[in-house]
Amino acid sequence: MRAGAVLRSRAKLALAPAAERAAELQAFLLDDTVDVVMPPWGGEFLMEILPLMDWEKLRTAPPKWMIGYSDTSTFLFAYTLMTGCATAHGTNFIDLRARPLDDVTARWLDVVGTRAGGTVAQTSSAMYQSAWDITKPGFILDTPTSWRTIAPGGGSGEDPAVSFGGRLIGGCLETLTTLIGTPYAPVPTFIRDYCGEEGTVWFLESSQRNAGDIHRQLWQMKECGWFENCRGLLYGRPAGYSPVQDFGLADSLEQLAGELGIPVVYEADIGHVPPQLTLVNGAFAAVTAGGGRGTVTMSFN
Repeated sequence: MRAGAVLRSRAKLALAPAAERAAELQAFLLDDTVDVVMPPWGGEFLMEILPLMDWEKLRTAPPKWMIGYSDTSTFLFAYTLMTGCATAHGTNFIDLRARPLDDVTARWLDVVGTRAGGTVAQTSSAMYQSAWDITKPGFILDTPTSWRTIAPGGGSGEDPAVSFGGRLIGGCLETLTTLIGTPYAPVPTFIRDYCGEEGTVWFLESSQRNAGDIHRQLWQMKECGWFENCRGLLYGRPAGYSPVQDFGLADSLEQLAGELGIPVVYEADIGHVPPQLTLVNGAFAAVTAGGGRGTVTMSFN
């Protein structure tokens, strides 16, 4: 294992100036002796490095895994869209402190160890962590997990059984939407070139956003064409969330399901409220959910 030179410095909400961060990450991604790049945590300003990456070199380099979530998903999303290489949305390195790891988090190794043409299935957790205690070296899984569902078109009863499939793409809602209108989010091109008749399955999660914030950002994605050919949506348990008056997350997702005619699964094991599945941008996913439980089966083809 090798640690980056900028890892132990921090000032003004960043580990180092953008040029240093970009150079170090690019060096790891182009180094044939590196198999996996795993940031210790997310951050705030990852988007600053995107204009500084040599995307042509990265596009032609042998692919390698990069895994993480939160602000890291900004790069994962852009990297997959810009290069056509898969990336893994899942645990950060700091979350691997617990011994033993819970069954859901531990599956990250199975996912990145799956070869081209292979298949890997993950199921919903039994319990999730309701609050962080950073003095403990691991998660405190204290609350029963229950995946919620909305039928295609919405408004058809509480938590119906749903199933859908498509190419996975997604990440942290508030960081991905900062890329709208930039060269680093060619979503329509990805949908056209890689998804074809299969369509997409979006996975999203949010942190420190209320229901109104989430609704505005989902609307922006829809109006930019990001949900074209979408076959379904997975939405993680939101962290730092609150409703706005009588409007909640479920209201926003119900409306989106109705407008797009798609099924939605929410309160899923994705993002800032652990544990979380490892979801691969670019993989084909078959999703089934109902009765509070769910399964995501990914095929690497």
